[in-house]
Amino acid sequence: MRNNWSGSTDSRLPSLLDFIEKESIHSFIHEMDSTNKKIERRKLMAFAAPMVTFLILLSSVSGLKKIGGAPWLDAPEYWLYPAQTIICAALLLRFWREYHFRPPARLFFTIALAVIVFVLWISPQEFFGFNARRDGFNPEVFAGQPAWYWTTVLFRFLRLVLVVPLVEEIFWRGFLLRYLISEKFDTVPFGAFSWLSFAVVTAAFGFSHSSADWVAALITGALYNLVAYRTKNLASCVIAHAVTNLLLGCWIMQTRQWGFW
Repeated sequence: MRNNWSGSTDSRLPSLLDFIEKESIHSFIHEMDSTNKKIERRKLMAFAAPMVTFLILLSSVSGLKKIGGAPWLDAPEYWLYPAQTIICAALLLRFWREYHFRPPARLFFTIALAVIVFVLWISPQEFFGFNARRDGFNPEVFAGQPAWYWTTVLFRFLRLVLVVPLVEEIFWRGFLLRYLISEKFDTVPFGAFSWLSFAVVTAAFGFSHSSADWVAALITGALYNLVAYRTKNLASCVIAHAVTNLLLGCWIMQTRQWGFW
């Protein structure tokens, strides 16, 4: 009896080991798949969440103005834009490691193109006699309160020169330009070209601006795409956008054309 029982156990042992091995492999594959999905979701959040948050807060301005009835509702941009700057900056810092910024490339080309874009934006008023755009975010409402005035200007430039270039370039060039080539956008080399992604990103970038800026914004979208294609570098795209906005911000302060904010 002992020998038969032992022999039966010995014959079942390979099957049991095969079963355990298959289950272990299945469990490992399942865990890897789950891990990969988590990584993909985190990547998607990193590249899209700052932009989505930025747009939600931006759209809140018009909604609060419609409500009105109090100073903080009649002109919500004066507190909502600083809040937007802080919240979006916090999101960028939260996901910073996901962007894998490399040292910028082709700096001369990048800065030269940024200057061209700046000239493009101001050309109608500077060179072709278009009406000045005075209505907009005017920090001079705090002219009699120096602390509030300079705090407002500081946050406006932080938003204009740091947060907006990072949020927009990470989304438009870092995410969407690649996502339209493959849903697994992180596997697409930065600066990869397709006509579909070029056309969609150019149009979406352009029409996401106010209607008065559509022509300039469409051309700008195409030129910033060109920076991505030529430099293959996300940091270069951010720098191009930041330099343009810095020049534009200084011009706005000098000319008081607040409609360009």
